[in-house]
Amino acid sequence: MRVLYLDCGMGAAGDMLSAALLELLPEEERGAFVEEVNALGIPGVHVEAEPAEKCGIRGTHMRVTVHGEEEHSHDHHEHHHHHDHDHEHEHEHDEEHEHGHFHHHHEHEHEHEHEEEHGHHHHGHGHHHHSGMHDIEHIVTGHLDLPEAVKKDVMAVYGLIAEAESQAHGVPVEQIHFHEVGTMDAVADIVMTCLLIRKLAPDRIAASPVHVGCGKVRCAHGILPVPAPATAYILKDVPIYGGRIEGELCTPTGAALLKHFVSEFGGMPVMRASAVGYGMGQKDFPAANCVRAMLGEDDSSADRVTELACNVDDMTGEEIGFALEQLLEAGALDVWTQAIGMKKSRPGVMISVLCREEKRAELTELLFKLTSTIGVRYQSLDRAVLQRSEEERLTPLGAVRVKKSSGHGVSREKAEYEDLARLAREKGVSLREMGRLLLE
Repeated sequence: MRVLYLDCGMGAAGDMLSAALLELLPEEERGAFVEEVNALGIPGVHVEAEPAEKCGIRGTHMRVTVHGEEEHSHDHHEHHHHHDHDHEHEHEHDEEHEHGHFHHHHEHEHEHEHEEEHGHHHHGHGHHHHSGMHDIEHIVTGHLDLPEAVKKDVMAVYGLIAEAESQAHGVPVEQIHFHEVGTMDAVADIVMTCLLIRKLAPDRIAASPVHVGCGKVRCAHGILPVPAPATAYILKDVPIYGGRIEGELCTPTGAALLKHFVSEFGGMPVMRASAVGYGMGQKDFPAANCVRAMLGEDDSSADRVTELACNVDDMTGEEIGFALEQLLEAGALDVWTQAIGMKKSRPGVMISVLCREEKRAELTELLFKLTSTIGVRYQSLDRAVLQRSEEERLTPLGAVRVKKSSGHGVSREKAEYEDLARLAREKGVSLREMGRLLLE
């Protein structure tokens, strides 16, 4: 299985993710990809992949210019321009790349900005307009020569950002205008990331817990806490942490890309990496400001599972047996019990369930429904497994299904219990004796 793992120990932004993924392509294909993006015709956009270094680590920075100008952190400049306004006490911190904040637009503003997207820009900074979902969709689905699957990915990412802004500010999605994430350099970052993931075609995408930074950041609406409200909303149910680095490490765009593509967050899975990429951000921090991407194959002997467990001291054996049967029927890989001692010197039973991560929520609910527990623990585990197969074998005593397993330097086979038991009953011998007869 082809696995993509994203190390977000310094957060994530659209340009960092696209640069890290670009480095996973064979070196001879990277230039062609950049040419492909430039040929798409994203209004005013030109892309270059340039070498960059952070804290002694070499990687790639995606330099995106719009009408010849590279976007930089607006917050950084505003901080210096407001020294005489007594804002130093607010502890403002630089953003990593872009914010996802919006303003409430009127229809005439929408028409004017929509017109700008088609080339009627003012001089200077006229291209720093705000765009709504309609404008983004018009460009992405109507003007860019992209595979349909990539267009859907791009619009899904923008949908996450729009929903987050709507929730954070109480304004309907259709009345939201993006600020920095609506500019064409952000469109390029999102398009490149979506395109690269489709080209790399991983079967599974995992990521580390996301470092979001700490402190406060200046944006179009004033000073906000880190993570910004939109970012915090997008990253609901995703493991995040603040750390001690001051600044916005994870942007709304980075958060939305992670939320859309990543199926699991946690430690790096057991994998054999064939390529490693480093995508550099614009800012300098005490730690290397980069996203690291690793592409490779799952170790064929490793298997990621989730273990659920709960303790009970007031259930009968019949009730516990019934619960185990129901859990297996609902998709558990395995269930078992252990005798334990509990508080107040009571003997009890620990019920354990092994399952795939995608079944965790369903089986947790079933544990609460079928047992008397008031709490369910869970943990993610890597397990080593043998490769398994089954075949039907004709023997002098009859047809028998045989389970075969191999790997880790061993090879073994075992007759299916039901077939073995049927033949033992027919011949009037013990199960052990029947197993010996079959091997003769």
